[in-house]
Amino acid sequence: MRFWLLRSEPDVYGWDHLIRDQETEWDGVRNYTARNFLKEMAPGDRAIFYHSNKEKAAVGTMEIVRAWRPDGEKGIWASVAVRPLEKLPNPVPLATMKAEPRLATLEVLRQSRLSVTPVRDEEWAVLMELGGL
Repeated sequence: MRFWLLRSEPDVYGWDHLIRDQETEWDGVRNYTARNFLKEMAPGDRAIFYHSNKEKAAVGTMEIVRAWRPDGEKGIWASVAVRPLEKLPNPVPLATMKAEPRLATLEVLRQSRLSVTPVRDEEWAVLMELGGL
């Protein structure tokens, strides 16, 4: 099992939307590096739902329930299906991530423009600790 961080603007599609829907297609990613990360995902992988823009915080965990499939007319993009697992009792703000030495190599901090990034096992453990899980 691998771990990921998926970003979305909460006013476009946030944690509450995912809870309402219970499963969604994580689509619309239009960056080649992020697309390649989507293609690496497998059912059973876990992901952090991160609210970008206004809130800038990790807010919950999700499970990848379907591997990638083509997204869009030309089929060069990818999407996966996700379902919610748990809301983080304590959202983890970006400022907290940046201040935590154990997260110094977290990809989202190094490649802040990407909407999909991998998370190492030890980073996942730290994020879960900070989030109260």
